[in-house]
Formats: sequence, structure tokens, C-alpha cells
Amino acid sequence: MKVKIAMIVTMLSSGIMGVWAQDQVEAHLGADIVSDYIWRGQDFGDVSLQPELSVAWKGLSLSAWGSVGLSDKDDAQELDLTLSYETGGLSFGIIDYWDDGDDQPYFYYKNPDTAHSFEGFVSYDFGPVGASWQTYFAGSDYQADGKRAYSSYFELAAPFRLASCDWDARFGLVPWKSGMYDVSGFSVTNLSLRATKAIKISPTFELPLFGQLVANPASQHFYFVFGLTLKAI
Repeated sequence: MKVKIAMIVTMLSSGIMGVWAQDQVEAHLGADIVSDYIWRGQDFGDVSLQPELSVAWKGLSLSAWGSVGLSDKDDAQELDLTLSYETGGLSFGIIDYWDDGDDQPYFYYKNPDTAHSFEGFVSYDFGPVGASWQTYFAGSDYQADGKRAYSSYFELAAPFRLASCDWDARFGLVPWKSGMYDVSGFSVTNLSLRATKAIKISPTFELPLFGQLVANPASQHFYFVFGLTLKAI
């Protein structure tokens, strides 16, 4: 009887601990240092520090991501807040983008002068390839005639491993006219290939280094970005 009771207690304890582990809040803190700030094929600055802080629970996550220029004092400071939910391969959420380039205070939200832009997104991981769609639905995203632009971006991403490096290939396009992306209509704005290799510093710390080639056919620009990521493991 004692053996059976012990087995039952062990099974219940294992089940409870398993549920507790799933219910735990996970946190992440890290930062990238990049030679150029290139986003979706657009050049937003020179050498930059880009910290990130996030918390996640049961598929729900809240993150803060920032960028500050290190080599050019005129580069805008940026702060983005993301609320998202992930289930299976599906992920969706809202991003609040803000930068100080328009000299507007952070808590000023009046359209169209606000420095905030709000974007909704949905993505799905098919395994070999992931697809995502993003659309600005509020904030400072307007056309020259004063109508909301609903600037949108579609991207395919294909991660793979080759020659001891983690690779990530991306294809991104803007489906219609957008001042946000500086295009007059349907345009391919991002063709990129990134390779990452982690250098282990200690049993609890590694230093991932990455190089990225980025081409923007719409603007006829080509970039090579080098960076490193600081994070605890």
C-alpha cells in the first residue's frame, strides 16, 4: 500500500510540476550591436545598439525593442513595443513603433502628427518556410492627400543550417503605394541572406556573430551588415 501511495504521489507531483513548468513566466534580455541599422531593406542608421527585453506566458508575450545610434548623433532613437500571441505555428499581434525623429514627445498620440505608428501582423511557420503579413492601421502612416496609407509588407523567411552556421534567407515586398517604404506601387524591397555563428565564451555565455547581405531592388541599394548579440544562456 505504501508503495502504491508513493507511486501515486510521485505521479501527481510529476503532473503538477509539468503544469507548473508550462505556467511559468519566461523572460529574455539581450542586445545586438550592428554596423548598420537596416530594416526591411531600408537604411535607418549607422552603428547602433539595439537592446531587447521580453516576457512570455502560455504563448502570450510582451516585448520592448530599442535602437540608439552609436556613431552618428543624428540617428533617431527608437522604441518598439510588441504584444503577440503564438499557438502552434500561428502568431499574431500588434506593434507600437516610436522614434524621436519628429521631435514629438512619447505620450503624444494625436494623428497625424504623432511619432507613433501602430502595425498589426500575422505569421505562420510552415516548417521550411515562414510567411508573415504586416499592415499599419493607426498612427502617423498617411498618404500625401491626407488619407490613411495602410502601408503593408509581406515576407517569406527560410531558415536553414549549413557549414556550422545558422542561415536565414528572406524575401520581402510592399504590395501597394507607401510613403513609409518610399515606393509608388508593388515593389520588392528586401532580399537578404544572414549567417550566424555562436562562439562559446563559457558554459553559461555565448557570443553569436552574424553577417547579413541585404538588397533593396526598389531603391537600388545594397548593404552588408555585421553584428554581434549579447545574451545569457
